[in-house]
Amino acid sequence: MIAGTVIFFLAVEISSFAQAPVSDQERKEENKALLELFKDLRVSDVRDAMDWIGYFGFGSIDPAVRPIYRTHVVGIARTVRYLPYVGPYPSERGDEYTKWVNWYYKNVAGNGPWFNDLEDGDFMCIDLSGVNAGLIGSENSLRNLAKGCRGYVFNGAGVRDTDEVIMQNVPVWSHYISQAMNQTRIQFDAKNVPVAIGGVTIFPGDVVVADGDGVIIVPRKVAREVAKWGNLILNKDKDDRKAAYQKLEWELDETVTRDENTQRLK
Repeated sequence: MIAGTVIFFLAVEISSFAQAPVSDQERKEENKALLELFKDLRVSDVRDAMDWIGYFGFGSIDPAVRPIYRTHVVGIARTVRYLPYVGPYPSERGDEYTKWVNWYYKNVAGNGPWFNDLEDGDFMCIDLSGVNAGLIGSENSLRNLAKGCRGYVFNGAGVRDTDEVIMQNVPVWSHYISQAMNQTRIQFDAKNVPVAIGGVTIFPGDVVVADGDGVIIVPRKVAREVAKWGNLILNKDKDDRKAAYQKLEWELDETVTRDENTQRLK
């Protein structure tokens, strides 16, 4: 009986993440609204807000997943999963190897499908199964940036050409940096499915907040409640820090000023 109860509980919990069917236009409008609600929130504000609604520890990606440079990004999760490559391995060299690489990217890597799906506000959450492969580099990151991709978080490496990627202001969070291309290392598995990155399950449409403190994932079903508490927490922090700035006779900046018509945590 206990086992049955546990299974039922898990089924309820898992199904609670499922979203009611909505039109594509409704989804885009909700995405836009969520991005606006979260735009100013730091990872720490979101972490505290998640605790405020009882999601203790939930959503915080492994702190070993670090930014390649410090920045702040809010986006909507678009998910992709790759698996370690299982062959065949090429014997070709030189020009023949170039032909094999072209075959690989067309038939194995599967970059095209999700690259073409990108929308403004997307935050790519890519499970590389921990493989050391540079899926994103200086050129394709620019193409995706032009389509509105706001950033990337990887389980594994996922990024190379980092001097140019940083110069181009493409935000990336990953376990480490790769030198390698994809061929013979990864193969496309699925897109728009739940993925696991840094100990967190990420569903398509979840809210992603990332900065120098790391990455946190907000389940879409509680995103508005988290945003409400997060903004109350942020406003209180701004007020408290503003008072300290004034005592220190520092010039005020945007991190301590806010719309006085907004509320703060009591």
